[in-house]
Amino acid sequence: MFNFKIKKALGFFALFALVLTSLTDASLAGSHEKKKKKSYADGTCDPVQVVIHASYGGGTDTTARMMSIRTRRELGADIQVVGKRGGSGAKAQNYTLTRPKDGCTIMALTESHLYTMARGKSNMKIDDLVGIARAMEEPTFVVVNYKNKKLSTAKKFIKEANKKPVSVGIASIGGTEHIGMYNYSKAAGIPFKAVSFGSGAQSLQALASGKIDAALLNPSEAAALMEDKKVRAIVLLHDQKLADYPKVPTSYSMGHEVKVVTTRGYAVLKGTPDAIVQELSKKMVKAMKHETFGNYLKGASLDPKTSPAGTEVWDKQLKENFKKAQAALKGLGLIK
Repeated sequence: MFNFKIKKALGFFALFALVLTSLTDASLAGSHEKKKKKSYADGTCDPVQVVIHASYGGGTDTTARMMSIRTRRELGADIQVVGKRGGSGAKAQNYTLTRPKDGCTIMALTESHLYTMARGKSNMKIDDLVGIARAMEEPTFVVVNYKNKKLSTAKKFIKEANKKPVSVGIASIGGTEHIGMYNYSKAAGIPFKAVSFGSGAQSLQALASGKIDAALLNPSEAAALMEDKKVRAIVLLHDQKLADYPKVPTSYSMGHEVKVVTTRGYAVLKGTPDAIVQELSKKMVKAMKHETFGNYLKGASLDPKTSPAGTEVWDKQLKENFKKAQAALKGLGLIK
């Protein structure tokens, strides 16, 4: 209970900071203009655009705005979050492709972008991008209805699945939850049936009513539901335990080497001068290791010391994640 109250307090702080940055974008940049050493963006970008594919107020938007609070100070330039919704990232990708390769346009990335590219749903290819900074890597729980005693542990879940395929709620075919459960089912050797509801909220409603057996949730999504004993986390699909959930086993501890994470990061177009890539990477990571963004990460049970990463780590991870996305989509028969 105490940990959850702390998370709510951190969440309130993040929301307050989000509102503050939305109201004071220009003034924050201007007040530090003379104190900070000029960057490539100072006087060149008017403003720096961070392109998102999701709704304003959602996770991608909130993360981008929290990142921008300190990054604008580091760059000495204003930052504007620009929404280009549609096509599971396709519109955001196609818009980014029209922008100059000058570091003034940054694209926010999640796994959804990788699936869209892998399925050829946009004009963008993975090699069109250079990853500059990772913001967060949030692992995933497999959760079941709290009252379902037959599936109350990972071992029971696997045993029941081998009798009859478990039904797992997903937001969309070929989406993050679908790919994640597919990878876990392969590693654990269990059959499953994906049930698409069109949104995560509808999946949770179906889980609560007993219409499906399980769902996949990030800790930040599951915390309140676990606290209220609506759902039970039976396994964390990761190689390391979360300090806030020491009793939840990891997939790796059970011999199933699979990680399912929601990764949020940023990229620029390939061809952007390397000096700009390096400067952006360094300053964005510094900004995200500050306590402002750090408190936001702690609210999601993430470690501010390890979550943000620079271009060397993130660009490599981005390309590796794309290959894994391709393999999973092929396994599901969604691409050839």
